[in-house]
Amino acid sequence: MSDQQKLRNFVNGEYVDPVDGGYADLVDPCTGEVFAQAPVSGAADVDAAMRAAATAFETWRDATPAERQRALLKFADAVEARAAELVDAEVRNTGKPRQLTAEEELPPAVDELRFFAGAARVLEGRSAGEYLAGHTSYVRREPIGVCAQVTPWNYPLMMAVWKIAPALAAGNTVVLKPSDTTPVSTLLLAEIAAEFFPPGVFNVVCGDRDTGRALVAHRTPQLVSITGSTRAGMEVAAAAAPDLKRTHLELGGKAPVVIFDDADIAKAAEAIAVGGYFNAGQDCTAATRVLTGPGVYDDFVAALTEQARNTRTGAPDDADVLYGPLNNANQLARVRGFVDRLPDHANVHTGGSRVGERGFFYAPTVVSGVRQADEIIQDEVFGPVITVQRFSDEDEAVRWANGVEYGLSASVWTSDHGRAMRMTRRLDFGCVWVNTHIPFVSEMPHGGFKHSGHGKDLSMYSLEDYTRVKHVMHNIEG
Repeated sequence: MSDQQKLRNFVNGEYVDPVDGGYADLVDPCTGEVFAQAPVSGAADVDAAMRAAATAFETWRDATPAERQRALLKFADAVEARAAELVDAEVRNTGKPRQLTAEEELPPAVDELRFFAGAARVLEGRSAGEYLAGHTSYVRREPIGVCAQVTPWNYPLMMAVWKIAPALAAGNTVVLKPSDTTPVSTLLLAEIAAEFFPPGVFNVVCGDRDTGRALVAHRTPQLVSITGSTRAGMEVAAAAAPDLKRTHLELGGKAPVVIFDDADIAKAAEAIAVGGYFNAGQDCTAATRVLTGPGVYDDFVAALTEQARNTRTGAPDDADVLYGPLNNANQLARVRGFVDRLPDHANVHTGGSRVGERGFFYAPTVVSGVRQADEIIQDEVFGPVITVQRFSDEDEAVRWANGVEYGLSASVWTSDHGRAMRMTRRLDFGCVWVNTHIPFVSEMPHGGFKHSGHGKDLSMYSLEDYTRVKHVMHNIEG
């Protein structure tokens, strides 16, 4: 997309200007400079998109699973064919490393579209049966209707795919609002989709928090799905309550990484540095809260510090860069604030500062000596900052790991199979890895407990979340 381009919403199969005419600047996080403008949509824009989605639902709901599969497979092929354009859009808007975006984000997005294309044809109910004499009962799984969806700025393209793929596979239609700072790749995704789906099936409305509130409060959608902060999820749940809309909430995280004395420290430090610093730590599953056994604490802190010092941040086309800038000036200020407010008992081993004067880059940071009640342990930093605590035994490790409001993901590092089995059972998180951290596959669910929300992305569980269950009973003797 050209410099200073004025973006448009995508509604009913075409680009449209916002009715209210409002626009906001989009800022390149690598430079801090404006590169485009995006609509700040109002109630009229949301209403137009909802009408288009509601009209499209009347026919899309009747498409056979095979027809939905064909559309999704063609869409996936087109996304793969236009990968370079999508990477350019994502990189320009987020500042992510170009090569990593092409290798680590585009292929999974294509795979997820293809997975849900297949899943559309295997969604089944229980078998029919005579549970009451003279009557046959069976279950229908039906699409819910129009789905309002809100995506975050950390993975704009991938999160859009996570939202729309199961929704469309199940026969729903979508009105999606991307983050106000990162709408570029989502709009291109909608443009590509328009070739394969009827007009109104997938609509994108750009805007700010007020736009999101209008989306959630609108009477049309039957389900609201958001990936975002816990605060945003609570607001969505409250706004959806008056109409009893379903909610699908994938919210914040504070993943514990529990390293026992029998773990391979060198391999763990290397993997955790990648899992904690990838995407500048702007990942709700990031490996940023490490708890180590007493026998390996000092060695692990030293090994992780060395890994951090060898980790580079920089512009998208810089060589050997693991991550780019933080997304925006507010996020940079937030991360700096956590480090600036560290208590006296905490130790910063490396990093802890902004990198350069242009853009929103922050150095890979390692902090030790922190305590369970400290702000940086209890709250999500969402930046390239990894903390390390020392636990005394397995019970304390579990208590500290579970001792936060979040429950999204965790990992356990040990060579003891029995301990791994115990820990995966005791940890109160929606995903627990053993001797690894952060891989995802389309076939397995992603979603959390507690303040990390509810509902599942990926897998057949996600497809089920986008359906409703209807009991049908026939009197077979009447």
